[in-house]
Amino acid sequence: MFVRALTSARRATLAVRAKHTLPDLDYPYNALEPVISSQIMKLHHTKHHATYVAGLNAAEEKLKAAQLSNDVQAQVAIQPLLRFHGGGHVNHTIFWKNLIGESQGGGQLHDSALKNAIDKQFGGKDKLSSHMNNMAAGIQGSGWAWLTLNQKGELDVITTANQDMAASVGHVPLLGIDAWEHAFYLDYMNVKMDYFKNIWRVVNWKDVARRYDEGVAQQAK
Repeated sequence: MFVRALTSARRATLAVRAKHTLPDLDYPYNALEPVISSQIMKLHHTKHHATYVAGLNAAEEKLKAAQLSNDVQAQVAIQPLLRFHGGGHVNHTIFWKNLIGESQGGGQLHDSALKNAIDKQFGGKDKLSSHMNNMAAGIQGSGWAWLTLNQKGELDVITTANQDMAASVGHVPLLGIDAWEHAFYLDYMNVKMDYFKNIWRVVNWKDVARRYDEGVAQQAK
């Protein structure tokens, strides 16, 4: 009887799981020009990110069905789709928050615990951006470059393939640079290093600093 009740409760929980939705941007599509055009922003947000959201919802529906039928093989088989579409949704949600127009403070890193950490570990924002750009340029195929807080409580620069999340390797994501071609090709064609150099002009350092403070506080618990 107890096992039956638990099974019923589990099925009820699975049945009411909320669907993921495409988040609104905090700015209009043209806010990041001339660094990123409104054309790319609209396509990137309404088409590419929306595809990850739809794919994640579809994968979770398949997972729910497999769980309800106790089909372990199907549950395992769906994991790559969950990783890809789930990562795409999470990564892009961070990416949009990491950006802001130049007229709204984009590119401006003010005094903060984050700035102190960057100065100490990298020798300043310019040296950090150069290092991170080189890491991003070295990605084979598609992926992301990340400024993260690692498990030692230090800043780190890492890359992840495809839509893998920084959290998947135990890092707290602070700032992500999308190195997929759909993020820059219409504006920069094959000269992706120009995209990597220019994107720092629209980095929302207030958001990055907030993520850093929250990550440090969480690690201190």
